[in-house]
Amino acid sequence: MALLSSISIKNNSFYHKNIFISAPPNPAKYPQRIHLSSIINATYVVPSSSSTPPITLQQLLIPETNLVQFPVLKGFEFNTYMSEKAKLVNEALESAIPLQEPLKIHEAMRYSLLAGGKRVRPILCLASCELVGGMEVCAMAMASAVEMVHTMSLIHDDLPCMDNDDLRRGKPTNHKVYGEETAVLAGDALLSLAFEHLATRTIGVGPGRVVQAISELGSAVGSQGLVAGQIVDLCSEGKQDVDLNKLEYIHVHKTAKLLEAAVVGGALLGGGNSGEVERVRKYARYIGLLFQVVDDILDVTKSSEELGKTAGKDLVSDKATYPKLMGLEKAKVFAGELLEKAVEELAYFDAGKAAPLYHLAHYIAYRQN
Repeated sequence: MALLSSISIKNNSFYHKNIFISAPPNPAKYPQRIHLSSIINATYVVPSSSSTPPITLQQLLIPETNLVQFPVLKGFEFNTYMSEKAKLVNEALESAIPLQEPLKIHEAMRYSLLAGGKRVRPILCLASCELVGGMEVCAMAMASAVEMVHTMSLIHDDLPCMDNDDLRRGKPTNHKVYGEETAVLAGDALLSLAFEHLATRTIGVGPGRVVQAISELGSAVGSQGLVAGQIVDLCSEGKQDVDLNKLEYIHVHKTAKLLEAAVVGGALLGGGNSGEVERVRKYARYIGLLFQVVDDILDVTKSSEELGKTAGKDLVSDKATYPKLMGLEKAKVFAGELLEKAVEELAYFDAGKAAPLYHLAHYIAYRQN
């Protein structure tokens, strides 16, 4: 990690004083970014290798923000990690739902479940399991179950009675291919299979922890979770009295709760203690809200082709979003603040084991679709 030369900091807090230490023993302990407004003066960054020319502060400035990004956690091949984990998750999902009678319902389930996607939620689950010392195999059933629930939510969310969307992951939505009745049933079948799969296919974990994981997943989906966020979202369309508190409630329940279940479930099945579980829970809450803030930003800055789904629908349906209530630039700053808080929760853990979750948080923050 490079050192800043000729820099003055307004805020002499612990993090600001230590962010520039070369090769810290636990890089995840230090925020990767600092707001430009807190820097009074900075001339250049001295690279760790004297043969490399200095890096200017402007070169580290994140486009369209006042945030400076510093290189940390070198040596972790994030793209390789994601592709390898996604391959394992896809294989597990493929085997979880064989093509069998009744053919139509299983075809519809597989159509949406195996349609691709980044597999962020199941990978978060596996990374959290390994973070606390567990084996990947212990959390694979949970990872698959989370993706089944997520896919169910997408199928139902796209229905004409909900968000009425025709495009998902660059393909026609489930009800456009199989009809509304089959799409509803496919979502229902995926939801029930998720809990059956978690209960019967978890390997190498005691029943008490499996029950805890089932409870986490159930609470994330029901009337205090995803359903709560969805109903408040529907009831808020076109309303002018939706403030930031209500918007946060919608996004925490509609999006963040399932991410939280994935991360917490992984830690539980990996054998994490109560302190470790609560730290990853906080991490998950921050990145869960971050995921939706970024989603809101992308909805107004990207095209349908770039997103793989219909862009601008929130504007058309007059939904409250972070760019609408805060303005686009403030929404971006808020996303940065959530990212920093999430990363801080990882400081408790070994930096090497925390690297996947660290990079996943940044991936969520800077994704383009």
